[in-house]
Amino acid sequence: MKICRFNDSRIGVVRAGHVHDVTAILDDLPNLRYPLPLGDQLIASLESLRAKIGQLADRAAPIPFSQVRFCAPVANPSKIIGVPSNYPAHVAEVLNDKEIRPTNAGKPSLPIDKQGLFLKANSALVGPGEGVAIRFPDRRTDHECELGLIISRQGSDIPEQDAMSYVAGYALALDMVVRGPEDRSFRKSVDSYAVLGPWMVTADEIADPQSLDFELSVNGEIRQQGNTRDMTCKIAKQIAWASSFYTLYPGDVIMTGTNDGVGRVQPGDVITVEYAKVGRMEVPVRAHQR
Repeated sequence: MKICRFNDSRIGVVRAGHVHDVTAILDDLPNLRYPLPLGDQLIASLESLRAKIGQLADRAAPIPFSQVRFCAPVANPSKIIGVPSNYPAHVAEVLNDKEIRPTNAGKPSLPIDKQGLFLKANSALVGPGEGVAIRFPDRRTDHECELGLIISRQGSDIPEQDAMSYVAGYALALDMVVRGPEDRSFRKSVDSYAVLGPWMVTADEIADPQSLDFELSVNGEIRQQGNTRDMTCKIAKQIAWASSFYTLYPGDVIMTGTNDGVGRVQPGDVITVEYAKVGRMEVPVRAHQR
């Protein structure tokens, strides 16, 4: 099943190039009061509501993509987790790019197990329909295409052999970053610099997320290509590792790392990302409006 948020935070099921509105399912979510629990309540309830979601989709009129503005498929993650230096080819390109690592140019980066994971601000989260807003036009903002995974249920100290049972589904992700000397999390948490979408494909539809071809292009020019099998730290280990430091909650997002070919984007560009079995999204780039 492909589940999306669209237009004014409506909920949809994607089938054959159309969206079927199932927003009525929100009436079945718990009636919560302040203080709200951590996590995304739709993701937390997804398994129990899945049959009804399918029935609502069967009865709903199809809406063509041309009439849809895709939001991030998760509305309320408690955190967005990033995985650095997770493709050897990207590690090699970073070594020779002074703008990516201005304070350590020419020096090998620490291996991923020494760097640890990092966090992006939740306020950076947008869908492809909202696009990326370049905040600092005098500095370089780069695209980094990634497979995004969405956590299904609460867990802490999750054994690696059980980790995949905590995945609700997968989405396309852009871990956008402004280059400079500041801390990585600071530069990756600019508003609109965490793009997720265009929908979430439920985990049962992806037999092997560790074997997906992917591609990113800017204005039709291919810049990044690869396969998720090339990750240094595999998906199950990422989940287990993250949960050894943080409690994971439904709707939490892990951006699983990027390969080589990262590059600058500017207002007017269109970024296209495609992952086999997950989907394709087009993300417009614009100038930040102050």
